[in-house]
Amino acid sequence: MSQRFNGEEKIGNIVADYPGASHLFKEAKIDFCCGGDRPLSEAALGQGLNLGELVSRLNAGYAEAIAKAEAGEADWKTAPIADLIDHIVARHHGYVKKELPHISELLTKVLRVHGAGHPELSSLHRRFHQMKIELDQHLIAEEEALFPLLRSYAAEPSAEAREKAVAGLDDLEKDHSVVGDYLKEMRETTDGYALPPEACTTYTLAFGKLVELEADLFEHIHLENNVLFPRVEEGRL
Repeated sequence: MSQRFNGEEKIGNIVADYPGASHLFKEAKIDFCCGGDRPLSEAALGQGLNLGELVSRLNAGYAEAIAKAEAGEADWKTAPIADLIDHIVARHHGYVKKELPHISELLTKVLRVHGAGHPELSSLHRRFHQMKIELDQHLIAEEEALFPLLRSYAAEPSAEAREKAVAGLDDLEKDHSVVGDYLKEMRETTDGYALPPEACTTYTLAFGKLVELEADLFEHIHLENNVLFPRVEEGRL
């Protein structure tokens, strides 16, 4: 059986073809959302990773996924655009709206209690809240402006509707890059969310929530940057 991947494919395209690759890329700390436009070989070189091993694991996972042929799991490359938007709003927007206020409270409490001994917490607190503002505004822009345009285009395709839909994509992709930068800075600031020995329950919970948020945002941005937006640009409704 021929191998599906050889390492020269773009990261975002790999995850679009094989969503399970996201777990491997998270483990390897390979950015597949904002950095999804790079070939896997380039990312592996930059991370000092063994490309052959990565490709082997990718192909093994892909073959297993095909063999299982999981019934009922949507293929977002071909599912109706409206269904993909509904999925993004329900799963990812809903998650962000619920978790951001909770994480904000946790980080504020951690900063108050532990900030004197850990100056990096002040930087983390500031970056998180800058990212929160960015995300709050981003979700509004998508739900109130872009997504209605995309739904209209999908319902009644026309050159005019497509032009209006595509015009709204660039700014939101830039927003994704800004969020990706914040996520990277927050991880670097905390040395990969490493907990100090004296970390209390709130400290531990806050960092755990940030790791979960990062994973969800990676999936969220990937679905938009590498699946939804290209489908709109190419007219694959």
